[in-house]
Amino acid sequence: MGAFQEFPQVEAARLYNKLSVRPSSLEAIPAVIEKAVRTSIYGRPGSCYIDIPGDFVNLQVNKSSVKYVECCPPPPISTAEHSAVSEAVSIIAHAKQPLLIIGKGAAYSRAENNIRKLVDLSGLPFLPTPMAKGVVPDNHPNCVAAARSTALLHADVIILLGARLNWILHFGLPPRFRQDVKVIQIDICAEEMGNNVRPAAMLLGDINAVTKQLLEEFSKRPLKYPSNSEWWKKLREKMLNNEERSKDLALQKSLPMNYYTVFHHIRELVPKDCILVSEGANTMDIGRTMLPNYHPRQRLDAGTFGTMGVGLGFAIAAALVAKDRTPEKRVICIEGDSAFGFSGMEVETICRYNLPILIIVVNNNGIYTGLDAGSWKEMLQYGDPVTSVPPVSLLPNAHYEEIMSAFGGKGYFVNTPEELQNAVKASLADKQTPSLINVMIDPQSERKKQEFPWLTRSNL
Repeated sequence: MGAFQEFPQVEAARLYNKLSVRPSSLEAIPAVIEKAVRTSIYGRPGSCYIDIPGDFVNLQVNKSSVKYVECCPPPPISTAEHSAVSEAVSIIAHAKQPLLIIGKGAAYSRAENNIRKLVDLSGLPFLPTPMAKGVVPDNHPNCVAAARSTALLHADVIILLGARLNWILHFGLPPRFRQDVKVIQIDICAEEMGNNVRPAAMLLGDINAVTKQLLEEFSKRPLKYPSNSEWWKKLREKMLNNEERSKDLALQKSLPMNYYTVFHHIRELVPKDCILVSEGANTMDIGRTMLPNYHPRQRLDAGTFGTMGVGLGFAIAAALVAKDRTPEKRVICIEGDSAFGFSGMEVETICRYNLPILIIVVNNNGIYTGLDAGSWKEMLQYGDPVTSVPPVSLLPNAHYEEIMSAFGGKGYFVNTPEELQNAVKASLADKQTPSLINVMIDPQSERKKQEFPWLTRSNL
């Protein structure tokens, strides 16, 4: 009919939520809330959308007519079939080059204790997906994240613990995986089983419960993958090589700094128990390898959708939870300059609620790469910037820290490692005031050379 701000929000939200619903009356709201909470935590966790019509806001209702509903019980815990568990353990026992991939489903399931036991008991190399970092600490000797491409490409058996074979894992297909790789898929969602690659064994159930089943099976027939195997030697050699290359980049003295130098100094100073929020292009990708996580559920990034603009919202939500439950824990939000541009005005929200978030903008004047001030000025000589400037280039040397200062927080403009160290130390020492550190880096700084481009054919 064309009412004010009329839009089919319930239908639009249905694409991205487990439940999208509008209460039919005020009396029905408690039942709808209960259903939304239950739906969000039962099965694979996910968001739910409740649409409250505008005309409900000022309506009144007789309290006795409201249908109150008790809070739902905790989610039921399902376990895998015993025959599937036995089959999985048999496949692992015969593997020559096994790999355990830990997904964010393991973090959701709070399976960290049992998964750590499984890793220690079995001796398997493991690889975390981005938001599963910390389920087993990144500094665990069995973590092979530094040899990710080699591990994926040469593994003959892969155990998926709450991870999906989507674009982040290259769909489990060549050229990033072996053609004959055997996949053991462990997931709470039946519809996920067999997506892109048919599993050799399917273990349907809660990740924590199924991991416990695997531990029980291993106790009956002990298995310890030898640490001196050729597979481990290959992985360690590749890890050492990649770590040395990253270290060389991190310790470069040239200015402007590169990504690796910036992350090196951040890593040396931030608390190990901080909540890390990260988004951007190279900023997020390199940050995944350079910034370790030691605890589960303490890393938030763009995730499966790869959506930019979510970082500051994530940081605000994390800071509010930390303020209520763990006030001593810091939230550190590391943004690329283009990613920060999507939602930078949320700095006002951060200052309004006085949330002591530390935002670090890694500023390369563009998306992936940018232009320095001299090149920008030269480019403008060719005519109107609308037609002469590359669309991935942003204004050079933008002072994003002044946005924070404008709202009462503390802003720092950084060009050198020493300035970066001092700014991070000062920001962490002040536990009451939001801060933004604008770190200028070489506009042409990129990731170290990769064996595969991130968007290989198997990503499309």
